[in-house]
Amino acid sequence: MVPPRLAHASAKARAVWEVAGGGYGIHWPEIDEDLSTEGLLRGAPAPRGVA
Repeated sequence: MVPPRLAHASAKARAVWEVAGGGYGIHWPEIDEDLSTEGLLRGAPAPRGVA
């Protein structure tokens, strides 16, 4: 499942990302979204909250 902020962001905004947390996550500064690599590998669902 793709987090809502990523799903609704433009392709241009999704293309701007950086490694975060010492390599343990990905951050999209234009979207203000963070995902852990552990959660991605486990297929963890996106947290429910304000998108």
